[in-house]
Amino acid sequence: MIPSLAHVLPAALRPFESDPAPGPLLTPAPGQAPAPDGVPNREVLDPGVVDAPQNAGGVDWISIVGYSGLIAVALALTLIAVTTLWWMLYAWRSKSTYDSTAFSKKPLEPAHTFTLLVPGRHEEEVMGQTLDALAAQTHPDVQIIAIVGDDDPGTTAVVRAAAARHPDRIEVVVDDSVPKNKPKALNRALPLAAGDIVGVFDAEDEVHPELLRHIDSRFTETGATVVQGGVQLMNFRTTWWSLRNVLEYYFWFRSRLHFHAGARFIPLGGNTVFVTREALMRNDGWDAECLAEDCELGVRLSSQGEKVVVAYSPEYVTREETPGTLTSFYKQRTRWNQGFLQVLRKGEWRSLPTRGQRLFARYMLAMPFLQAATGLLIPLSILLILLVKVPTVVALLTFIPLAPTLVTVAVEIAGIGEFGRLYGQKVRIRDYVRLVLGTIPFQVLLAGAALRAVFREFRGERGWEKTEHTGAHRDEAPSAAPAPVSLVREEVAA
Repeated sequence: MIPSLAHVLPAALRPFESDPAPGPLLTPAPGQAPAPDGVPNREVLDPGVVDAPQNAGGVDWISIVGYSGLIAVALALTLIAVTTLWWMLYAWRSKSTYDSTAFSKKPLEPAHTFTLLVPGRHEEEVMGQTLDALAAQTHPDVQIIAIVGDDDPGTTAVVRAAAARHPDRIEVVVDDSVPKNKPKALNRALPLAAGDIVGVFDAEDEVHPELLRHIDSRFTETGATVVQGGVQLMNFRTTWWSLRNVLEYYFWFRSRLHFHAGARFIPLGGNTVFVTREALMRNDGWDAECLAEDCELGVRLSSQGEKVVVAYSPEYVTREETPGTLTSFYKQRTRWNQGFLQVLRKGEWRSLPTRGQRLFARYMLAMPFLQAATGLLIPLSILLILLVKVPTVVALLTFIPLAPTLVTVAVEIAGIGEFGRLYGQKVRIRDYVRLVLGTIPFQVLLAGAALRAVFREFRGERGWEKTEHTGAHRDEAPSAAPAPVSLVREEVAA
């Protein structure tokens, strides 16, 4: 039912809505004093009695604050939804843009040498297979450095066994830093890098054997300082959130990073990223205290005007798995958000040459603040809608974010279908249903992780929370499986 205007207007503007319908005008009875000012049939009120709605001059600050909160949430959600949708669709805006995002169909002859850094901590279940795949690269000049902690005998045994299988390509570096984290491990191995190009991979990565030839060709074709390759999560049926996590990676590497590269401000990915050794040495490697060392390096190089190129071809993406538990995913997203806040506070982005780039950087790096703020305001908005009579105009404004959100869900539905076709995965009706039903819970989860990141940063808690890996993205019968961990340990001990 459409509410009447009387229900929409504030109480102060409708003081007589409770009065009974007026009767016919009557002539005053003999002896009855006429109404003041000659106005008939008006009751003379006691000056001491004042009707509350007629008290002009009072301001309902609670309502004003509540309505303002509703409008603020609506505008913030709309801004995030519209910009996210635009970045998601960037690669598909034209055929030429789409084609330009891929590797060349025929790579040029190798012209560079490579050093691949592979840090691993408690990764004995997956790291041996990753090192075997990297050692199988068809590029003629590849140095692989596996980095393990001095307190991690299980992973050490696995990587030493892999080095014994591929002595011409794999070296082992032991990291004795305290406390340990990924950037410290990378910096520990950087002085030993002999290649012109330094690449980073994670311990669980599935890498195409032709990848380095295409990366080499991309450096030659573009003269770039950085080439970011594609990464794709694969196990979209493992958990209710894994489907949305897979789509996040698909749109991030397929489209959004290309937009960032075009804007000359790019937070790099954590693996399948390649940087010239000269640029890394000049910048003293990675920021050892940053929880998002990949983002920080990308912002630093962007601020220096270095050229960053992104290339995505489905057959050459590095395949990974989603976090295995909700707690692991929550901590991983907290770490990323807190890393963005650290980069924002560090201020390297202020050296970007244009005002537009600096505004863009501020918006991107402050995204955890925006997500955290909307996460706090959403329950407040729901309570206000349920418990308070909201003016029609304010209620209509709260529906503004619904339009871009519905379009985004439609794009995601198309995206999961394309993902299935590109990667040979059968997408079922129930997967589409899970995608739609998981929209709001997933956004609430992201807002919660952003809140936690903000609180941790304010308290100065910057410990590294590791993401566990089990190899859920790999084929059930891989072609080159490493030896069982127990046998590898026996071999190394012997």
